[in-house]
Amino acid sequence: MKVNKTTQSAEAVLRGEAKGIRKILPFLGPAFIAAVAYIDPGNFATNITAGSKYGYLLLWVIAVSNLMAVLIQSLSAKLGIATGKNLPEVARDRFPKGVSIFLWIQSELVIIATDLAEFIGAALGLYLLFDIPMVPAALITAAGSFAILELQRRGYRPLETGIAVMVMMVVLAFAFQTFLAKPDISEVLGGMLVPKFEDVNSIVLAAGILGATVMPHAIYLHSSLTQSRVVGRNEEEKRKIFKFEFIDIVIAMIIAGAINMCMLIVAAALFSKKGMIVEDLDVAFHGFHDYIGPAAAISFGLGLLIAGLSSSAVGTLTGDVVMQGFIRRHINLYLRRFITVIPPLAIIISGVNPTGALVMSQVILSFGIAFALIPLIMFTSNRTIMGGLVNRKATTVAAWGIAVLVIMLNLFLLVETLGG
Repeated sequence: MKVNKTTQSAEAVLRGEAKGIRKILPFLGPAFIAAVAYIDPGNFATNITAGSKYGYLLLWVIAVSNLMAVLIQSLSAKLGIATGKNLPEVARDRFPKGVSIFLWIQSELVIIATDLAEFIGAALGLYLLFDIPMVPAALITAAGSFAILELQRRGYRPLETGIAVMVMMVVLAFAFQTFLAKPDISEVLGGMLVPKFEDVNSIVLAAGILGATVMPHAIYLHSSLTQSRVVGRNEEEKRKIFKFEFIDIVIAMIIAGAINMCMLIVAAALFSKKGMIVEDLDVAFHGFHDYIGPAAAISFGLGLLIAGLSSSAVGTLTGDVVMQGFIRRHINLYLRRFITVIPPLAIIISGVNPTGALVMSQVILSFGIAFALIPLIMFTSNRTIMGGLVNRKATTVAAWGIAVLVIMLNLFLLVETLGG
C-alpha cells in the first residue's frame, strides 16, 4: 500500500525524528475542516443581529461557546484516534439496529438544514456582490460546491489546504472590516469578560449564537477525519497523536472564535451605536457600504460567499460519513451533492426571505445536537472503547455539564422561536 508524505512525516514524529514545527505540521488540518461549521452563514445571521441589538454585550457568549467547542471537538477527534472508527460507526456497533437507523435519519435531516443555511448564504453573497438574482446565484453556488468536492477526490491534504485557505480569506475579510469599524477596545473587553444578559431577547440570541456554534455535523465529521489519518500502533502512539491533534483543534477554534467575535464587534461598532437593529444580511451589507465604504461591503459579501461554499462542501462530506457509519450504505459524493441542492434551490425559487430561512435552519439544528453529543460523551467515557484515551473524570463531568447546558439552551431557543 502506498504511504503518502503526510503519513510518513507523522510516523517520523512518532519515532522522535522530527524537531520544532515539523512535529506539528503533519497533524494540522482535520480541525480546520471541522471548524468551517463554526463560521457558516448561520453564524453571520446570529452574530450580526446580536451585535446590532445589544452592542458588545454578548461577546462573552462567543468566547464561552468556543471553549465548549474545543472540548467537544477534542472528544470527537479522540474517539477516531482511539478506535479507528468514527462516531456513527461506534454507535452502529453499540446501539440496536433501530436506534442506528433513527440516528441516521435525524442526522441526515440536520445536515439538510445545515446545507440550507450554507447554500442560501453563499447564494446571498453572490447576489450582494454581483447583483446576480438569487436563482442563478444558487446555481452558481451549486457549481462551486462541486468544484470544492473535487479536492476531496484528490486526497485529504488538498481538501484540508483548500478549506484552510478559504478560512483564512474569511479571517482577512473580517479583520479588515474590524479595522475600518474602529470599535471601542474597552467596550470589547467588557463584553468578553463580563457575562450578563439584558432581557429575555438577549437570552434568546445567546441561545442562537450557541446553536450556530455547536454543530452536530462537526461532531460526526471530526471523528471521521482522525480515524485513519495517522494510525497509532499502541496506546503511547495514540496519546502522542491526540496531543498534536489537540493543538490543531485549539488553533482552529481560536481562528473560528476570532471570526465570530469580529462579526459581532463590527455590527456593534457600526449599527448598535446608531440605534440600527439589523436582522437581514442584505441590510447589513448595505449598511457596511453606507457607513464605512464599498470595500467593507465587498469584504463582508466575500466572507459570506466563501463561508457558505466551504461549509456546504463540508456538510456533503458529513452526509457521506453518517450514511456509511450508521447503515453501511454509500452513494456517490457528487450524486449526494446533487440531491442536497434541491431543498435550498426550492426555497430560493419560492422567494422565502433568505435570512429568515437561515434562522429556521438553526431551529432544526437544535433537534440534532443531543443525538450527537450524548453518544459522544458516553463512548469517550467508556474505557472498553477508548483504552488509554478514555476521558478523565473531570473531562467527563465538564462534558456532561456542557451537554446539559447546550441542550437546555437549544430547547429554550426552539420554544421561543416556535412561540413567535
